[in-house]
Amino acid sequence: MSDQYYEDRKRHMEALVAAGCDPYGARFVNVTALAEARGRGDAAGIEPGQTREDLPVRVAGRIYLRRVMGKLAFLTLRDSTGDLQVGVSKSKVGDAAWAMLENLDLGDILGVDGAIGRTKTNEITVWATGITLLCKALRPPPDKWHGLTDVDARYRQRYVDLFTNPEVMQTFKARSRIVEAIRRFFSGRGFIEVETPMLQAIYGGAAARPFTTHHNTLDLDLFLRISPELYLKRLLVGGMERVFEINRNFRNEGISTQHNPEFTMMECYQAYGDLSDMMDIVEGMVSAGIEALGGGYQRKFREHDIDFTPPWPRKTYTELLREHAGVDLKDMAAVKARAAKIGIEGKMDDAVLANKLFEATVEEKLIQPVFVTEYPAALCPLTRRKKGDPSLALRFEAYVAGMEIGNAYTELNDPAVQRETFSSQLTGEGDETMRVMDEDFLTALEYGMPPAGGLGVGIDRLVMMLTNSPSIRDVILFPLQRAKA
Repeated sequence: MSDQYYEDRKRHMEALVAAGCDPYGARFVNVTALAEARGRGDAAGIEPGQTREDLPVRVAGRIYLRRVMGKLAFLTLRDSTGDLQVGVSKSKVGDAAWAMLENLDLGDILGVDGAIGRTKTNEITVWATGITLLCKALRPPPDKWHGLTDVDARYRQRYVDLFTNPEVMQTFKARSRIVEAIRRFFSGRGFIEVETPMLQAIYGGAAARPFTTHHNTLDLDLFLRISPELYLKRLLVGGMERVFEINRNFRNEGISTQHNPEFTMMECYQAYGDLSDMMDIVEGMVSAGIEALGGGYQRKFREHDIDFTPPWPRKTYTELLREHAGVDLKDMAAVKARAAKIGIEGKMDDAVLANKLFEATVEEKLIQPVFVTEYPAALCPLTRRKKGDPSLALRFEAYVAGMEIGNAYTELNDPAVQRETFSSQLTGEGDETMRVMDEDFLTALEYGMPPAGGLGVGIDRLVMMLTNSPSIRDVILFPLQRAKA
């Protein structure tokens, strides 16, 4: 920003103060949204050139355009609902208000009292009877309101991105409608919304690297949660038979168009339910989000035309690996050879290696919504095994456009088997393994947890797809960015 622009605006503010105008202190209540004011004008059937004094209105917004023609000025205001033209005549507002107008700049926030009319060129306009400066902007909007185009600047200065790029505002309004619809969906199914700890002494519920912190008073090392799973299951033990939580998880991992270290997850558990119930919930909550936005089940995302119409097909992990990687999960020699051919090598469990091959060869092919079922049990320590084949877990992942948006289990509720799988995690290597056995969770299982289905859905990724946003950072208001050099 030019220092000259900043100094010019400071001089304008000083002139306003000298004239007795408080550039920051006005109270301005009972404001009508600009879109609503425009709608009133359209509904009233106002003729071109007519002003309806019987349609008084009070509006406010940032000055987006400013044209002064002698003793008449036209301003375009912008709020979160859209733009609206304001006409200011010196004869109507008086000398003091007109002098104030001469020291207004683009980006200033202005309140207007007036009557709704229509110009001779057929534009709905509020003809001002009074104007009130609500906030002086010392920094100008970018590039004469053409919006922020630098991606890094947009994420760092979301507050500017929102008021200069109307489509960004609409994306975050859409996100709010989607989340609200999901909450209504779960409430309608008898679920209780709960909140569980984000600071955890023992992290669990997923294979991920945690963020660590320390509580000084208790002299206690803690972790930002990677999942609420083990606490939500404790609530099943306590008798809360249907619970869900929409809240943040934290994973100390990479950043990409699909990953942010801090992200929003919906996680739910249904006593006496199973994998098939969780499939119904995924389809139902996605449908609820689509219905909240409108536009139907056929939607554009990136270069793909996606059909979200339920029911979604079910395909097994093994058949997809066979179809796209050309290997059978039972032939580990072939799996290892295929993995090595594309550069996947190193010391790792067979199931982990097979899953890396799956991620490399299968995921990008899963464009239309699909439930991938029957994962290797070794990948799923919290999941019940398939009857008759304990090598397979009763788990699915929901994929759309090559991205996993949901993960669900028929939950493991046998405390002995759970202890055994936890023990296997303790013997692993790296930050993604358990460091301490969660004895309290095992104690909870010994009191008896009802059979249940459990599900986690990434809200950010779902919003990405339903709003056709190319990056996860486009649907997170303040995504994590590298420190500026």
